[in-house]
Amino acid sequence: MTATRIHHADKQQNGDAMAETSTVEDVFDDTYREKEGKKPPRILVWRNIILMCLLHIGALYGLVLIPSASWLTLGWTALCYLMSALGVTAGAHRLWSHRSYKASFPLRVFLALANSMAFQNDIYEWSRDHRVHHKYSETDADPHNAKRGFFFSHIGWLLVRKHPDVIEKGKKLELGDLKVDKVVMFQKRYYKLSVVLFCFLIPMLVPWYVWGESLAVGYFVPGLLRYTVVLNATWLVNSAAHMWGNRPYDKTINPRENPFVAISAIGEHSLFIF
Repeated sequence: MTATRIHHADKQQNGDAMAETSTVEDVFDDTYREKEGKKPPRILVWRNIILMCLLHIGALYGLVLIPSASWLTLGWTALCYLMSALGVTAGAHRLWSHRSYKASFPLRVFLALANSMAFQNDIYEWSRDHRVHHKYSETDADPHNAKRGFFFSHIGWLLVRKHPDVIEKGKKLELGDLKVDKVVMFQKRYYKLSVVLFCFLIPMLVPWYVWGESLAVGYFVPGLLRYTVVLNATWLVNSAAHMWGNRPYDKTINPRENPFVAISAIGEHSLFIF
């Protein structure tokens, strides 16, 4: 066997091993047991609380501005929403968290940019937390444990410090497939810059520059309003779809089929997530 073939065989073997590791990392671990005794104190993250309040106030103002927005701007807002949602559902969730399909390099780049437009943490961190969610679902090690109530699983988990078990279990994941993915690591390295550009500037400036929309409408409608709606659509998969809906496959688990959540999250169901 030539050196080239040996290298190719090693590369293929490593790739298969990483795919296997990825699969194991998002499989439910029924050996985990929550620690008994006093629960750790709930520590509020005031920066996140203030920012989320301001964001939703801005989104409400965006609703007020909708009548003054042109049809082109509303169409652009819908396009930005679709792109943002795909960055989460088709990108961070199905491609990078679960390796549900293979994607060409151009598609991976597109989904990474779309993920930056969604602004829900970089692909690496999103995938890590989602694998922890699957592996320790609805326990103290689940980042958005639905057993802690609707508000916590929807948005509250972002307003408090993570439970120590979430941090501990997250650090134990190998995440080898993500670490060798150049698209993932490039996005992680330049995430803040990409968010400013794709989540805020491009949605605002395109309507202003191309068809003369006001900057205020561009910022609040395809910018803040679109971003806030995408956030809440994603959060509903963690909250509403774990509480309301039917359970046609397994009535012993909390995740449910919820048509409203499926539509708002561009096809994502709780049963896909779980």
